Amino acid sequence: MPLTDAAIRNTKPTDKAQKLFDGGGLFLLVTPAGRRYWRLKYRIAGKEKLLALGVYPDVSLAAARKKRDEAREKLAAGVDPGEAKKADKRAVRIAAANSFEAVALAWMDERRPYVEQAQYDKTLARFQNDAFPWLGKRPISEIEAPEILDVLKRVDGRGARFTAHRLRGEISRVFRYGIKEGFCKSDPARDLVGAIPPAQTEHFASITEPAKVGEMLRAFDGFAGTFPVLCALKLAPMLFVRPGELRQAEWSEFDLDKGEWRYHVSKTKTEHLVPLAAQAVAILRELHALTGAGRYVFPGARDRNRPMSEATINAALRRLGYDTRTEITGHGFRAMARTILHEELEHKPEVIEHQLAHAVPDNLGSAYNRTKFIRARRSMMQEWADYLGRLKDGSEVDATD
Repeated sequence: MPLTDAAIRNTKPTDKAQKLFDGGGLFLLVTPAGRRYWRLKYRIAGKEKLLALGVYPDVSLAAARKKRDEAREKLAAGVDPGEAKKADKRAVRIAAANSFEAVALAWMDERRPYVEQAQYDKTLARFQNDAFPWLGKRPISEIEAPEILDVLKRVDGRGARFTAHRLRGEISRVFRYGIKEGFCKSDPARDLVGAIPPAQTEHFASITEPAKVGEMLRAFDGFAGTFPVLCALKLAPMLFVRPGELRQAEWSEFDLDKGEWRYHVSKTKTEHLVPLAAQAVAILRELHALTGAGRYVFPGARDRNRPMSEATINAALRRLGYDTRTEITGHGFRAMARTILHEELEHKPEVIEHQLAHAVPDNLGSAYNRTKFIRARRSMMQEWADYLGRLKDGSEVDATD
């Protein structure tokens, strides 16, 4: 006789396990402890097997019968339902291991020794708040650009545009890690560069996409002008000082042995210290042989007692084919450095702002301290120069390429 819920509820445990049959191989196993397990007895390839279908009452009688019928359909098609169930479980385990959340956490573990704890915590918080709830359980290989864009729009929609841009870059890094480890084959976040409007409008034209920065740096090598102007072109993105400060630089302000440039910032009326990366020192030493006998690092073409013209850098950029109204200006190297140092190399905004010689009030009320964060700034300037070198030779593959 087929089972009924009343019959199941009225069956009391005994000293031995009981089997209550429903038909078609389905039965309920009642243990001496009172637990009730659904089982399906079936035969395939001449062998009798059992398939677990769940626990009563979590799996109701009707649900157990449905599972029985589905299993018998598989048998009719020559498929072992027990093996199919194992395969499904394996697929679930693999999908969980290859989920966006799992891969993201693995990427974070890999980079954890190289980032500060606060930075690690902020990245994790962004993922937990804005990415994992929608992408976390999805197999990373199945996620497509529109899904990521929905996540970014949700963040942007609450007025956190900068966070949306930062999150896109971090999601892209997860995919790049996944490609490296074999979890996925492409980075859909890479196609979303520009999908969210810029976080802020820069007054000066600037290039902030790393791949285009690399192209520009390679273009500098083809500059056919004078050697001092070529050196100024190479140092401008590396040092990202104001154009007027670069062109008026004096040799007396430099200590190449210490790797330092100290000068007075006319805009903020403060003294400023620029740590010089090894690459910058090498350029300056070579230039010193040519202009070191004079006052100015970059003397004028017609009068060596005056600094080079304020139009020189922009004129050189135009000679290289760049539109200084819409693409890049001498001042735009500052925006380029600020954006990439923060969004791609993840340096702290306050360290970058001090290196830009911006007036940044602190808790003591001082508008600017030229030696504040100096150790971090020295490290940042060397890392920045190294990064520019990798962009130039094409070895740095970035999410915003």
